[in-house]
Amino acid sequence: MGHGTAGVVLAGGRSSRMGQPKAELEWHGSTLLRRTLGVLARSVDGPLLVVRAAGQPLPQLPAQVEIVEDPEQGLGPLQGIAAGLAALAGRAQAAFVCSTDLPFLHPAFVRRVLSALTDEFDVVLPVARGYPQPLAAAYRVTLAPLITDLIAAGDRRPAFLFRHEHCRTLRIDDAALLEDPVLAAADPALESVVNVNSPADYRAARCQPAPQVTVQRYGALAGNGHRGPQTVRAATLSAAATAVGLTLDRHVIAALNGDQISRDGDVPLTTGDTVAFLSADAGG
Repeated sequence: MGHGTAGVVLAGGRSSRMGQPKAELEWHGSTLLRRTLGVLARSVDGPLLVVRAAGQPLPQLPAQVEIVEDPEQGLGPLQGIAAGLAALAGRAQAAFVCSTDLPFLHPAFVRRVLSALTDEFDVVLPVARGYPQPLAAAYRVTLAPLITDLIAAGDRRPAFLFRHEHCRTLRIDDAALLEDPVLAAADPALESVVNVNSPADYRAARCQPAPQVTVQRYGALAGNGHRGPQTVRAATLSAAATAVGLTLDRHVIAALNGDQISRDGDVPLTTGDTVAFLSADAGG
């Protein structure tokens, strides 16, 4: 897609099946919403938005995240999609829109879907693991008025949008998604679209091992036999630091995949990541 892609997360409200908002669910010491936002931050080059119900409390979010209130509750996901896309008018060409409850979402999946949104299409709809995935899809920002009109006409299901004559939809199945070698290596089972709709789903997801990442200590941190890369299981930067005997504090900085510098321990990790820890006191 090129320049101007954004990320939109639909936070949702309290789930009767889950007993609490999914956005607040604990995820390896952080929250599910924080993880989803962190993955999107690594995948897009524009704004990050969270669409919430009016007055809905949210867990702590990174400072750069914008909050958009859904103007009317109870109208389904299309209403949230319309609100998010409308808020991006003039600031991005397209957005990856997803729900908050995708604990295994991988940046490679997001990039693969966005890359398929050429000028010939308005939506890239993954049909992954046997089902359409409207809440793990790419949308052109200019669709907001059309979606608003559909909702006003009572057509509240995403399927109405994808069948509309003025919405050019590209459906991509598992095979097409996995033509991307990076995605095929990082997420061959397309677990990026697995969501948690019940307490059992959530428990099963939390029982999965944390992502496998490569960690290396540099400079003064590499003493006492800690030279060379180590493979560990860690879902966040702080967990990766702990796994190699470090504490991510003002004395230590982390470089994620060679380009993202952070001291934020809640930054999520995904399979295949590399993390370098350096001494901040030595100037990095």
